[in-house]
Amino acid sequence: MKLATLRDGSRDGRLVVVRRDNAVYAPADRVAPSLQAALDDWERAEPRLRELAADLEAGTVESFPVEPERLHAPLPRAYEWVDGSAYLNHVILVRKARGAEPPPSLREDPLVYQGGSGHFLGPTEDIPLPDPEWGLDFESEVAVVLGDTPRGTKAAEASRHVRLLLLVNDVTLRNLIPGELAKGFGFFQSKPATAFGPFAVTPDELGDAWRDGRVHLPLRTTYNGQVVGEIDAGAEMHFSFFDLVEHICKTRSFTAGTILGGGTVSTEDRTRGISCLAERRMIEIIETGAPKTPFMSVGDTVEIEMFDREGRSVFGRIRQRVVRG
Repeated sequence: MKLATLRDGSRDGRLVVVRRDNAVYAPADRVAPSLQAALDDWERAEPRLRELAADLEAGTVESFPVEPERLHAPLPRAYEWVDGSAYLNHVILVRKARGAEPPPSLREDPLVYQGGSGHFLGPTEDIPLPDPEWGLDFESEVAVVLGDTPRGTKAAEASRHVRLLLLVNDVTLRNLIPGELAKGFGFFQSKPATAFGPFAVTPDELGDAWRDGRVHLPLRTTYNGQVVGEIDAGAEMHFSFFDLVEHICKTRSFTAGTILGGGTVSTEDRTRGISCLAERRMIEIIETGAPKTPFMSVGDTVEIEMFDREGRSVFGRIRQRVVRG
């Protein structure tokens, strides 16, 4: 089942169900007014949404063409946005890029940060850049949306709390990070509004590509019209989403609608490319002694998309352009 949020002038938009080919949608108002409302009442809402999805596939319900520019992020705002860094290659490279060593517990203890969740960017919304010196970067990721998840939830129990999966561009201002981390208190200004792909999908939509708490499909990143990365999102995800759930639930519970990211998809195989510019710059430093690739500037574009084994777009496409802030 695929869900999306149509812009209607309200903060949370209007919930719709999307056909598997991403071409048309059916309004889901009679089930829940918004995706958050559906997540809050998932036991009742899910079967009714699935009935509507089946009717949409069968062509027995009125439908309308999907226009990506009319879509919000599936959750235009969320109670919490927690992002992990589950790909160790990414952690090692970006830390080297800013002259920092990976933590000693890198392989045993996941890294997470809490981002701003009051406002997300939609799949086609521009990325504002007030100052090019801030070092704007994209980060191609996958995330899960949780239902109510109790404190103390273990990895073995985590699957029952995963409701949906999302595509992410975790926008980052790289040159603001070192100063923030030097204070010993984490990211804040260096993490502006995050963008999400148009469609939220239930895990069963991925078939056997969703296993062990990982998405085993290639994530494609296209920068200024050139494919710069085609990386399997499952192969080198050291900590699964289930591991990340256990980690964040150690001391607190999470409410339905919490978004949990897996971090920038990354690989040691350099032939597969990159999912952020910081990695490319670090590779250039390793190979030539200095970075050659600049960070994003006004007019640059980034596209992020994931395809299943039949070549179908799973989450739709993030396509953003950088504009003056």
